Amino acid sequence: MKIGERQTMTQLSGKKVLVTGALGTIGRAMVSRFAEEGATVIALDRPGIADAQQTLGQLGKDVRYFGCDLNQLSATEASVSRLADDLGGMDVLVNNAALVIMKPFEEFSIEEYEDQVRINSSAAFVLARACSRAMKARQYGKIVNVTSLTLTGRWDGYVPYIASKGALFGLIKGLARELGAHGINVNGISPGAVISDAEFRDRADTREQYHNWILENQSLKRRIEAVDIANLAVFLSSPQSDLITGQNIQIDGGW
Repeated sequence: MKIGERQTMTQLSGKKVLVTGALGTIGRAMVSRFAEEGATVIALDRPGIADAQQTLGQLGKDVRYFGCDLNQLSATEASVSRLADDLGGMDVLVNNAALVIMKPFEEFSIEEYEDQVRINSSAAFVLARACSRAMKARQYGKIVNVTSLTLTGRWDGYVPYIASKGALFGLIKGLARELGAHGINVNGISPGAVISDAEFRDRADTREQYHNWILENQSLKRRIEAVDIANLAVFLSSPQSDLITGQNIQIDGGW
């Protein structure tokens, strides 16, 4: 056992954590890590996904699937507000869900642009509003927004996605200032190129070339894994980060 491991194994015991995009690569890692730390995890993803509860339930003993369409902003805010009330309030909100479409910016429709902004930024706004009421009442809470290395790195084909993540970065700064007086921390995680299901699915023929390009650009010559992001999310949701707010932490291997 490593030094300090016993002390931190259940540092979130009794806490209620809402993770969006829970069935994705990073989302699953987050659900697993929060469950390991003793939290009750509400794992939000698209509604009607077959075997979602079974899949998520294998990640931890106190994990509950919550189907919600983040495209429907008003309905999302209402349903998550009710959920928070039913549970006695959320302690932690992790805005991890994302929609990514890659192509030259001239080829995007207005609808595709707006879809990415809605899922990647506007949904985080309404979810923060839904969860922060109880956090304010307790004078304590944690909000973690997952942004992206594309904000500062060299990535072509992601203009609407980058714009949406820029808006999410703005939410980190604005919410941190406004909610700080209520004891609520708001921070961001900016992941680099995480090994994911999508990498193997979408880059089947060019995956090795992409992998090598990533390692050429990273200072550290090891690919980032989802658990690396999840570990940082747990830290930012724990008492160890009580005096950190308004920050967007890059975990990119030194890009």
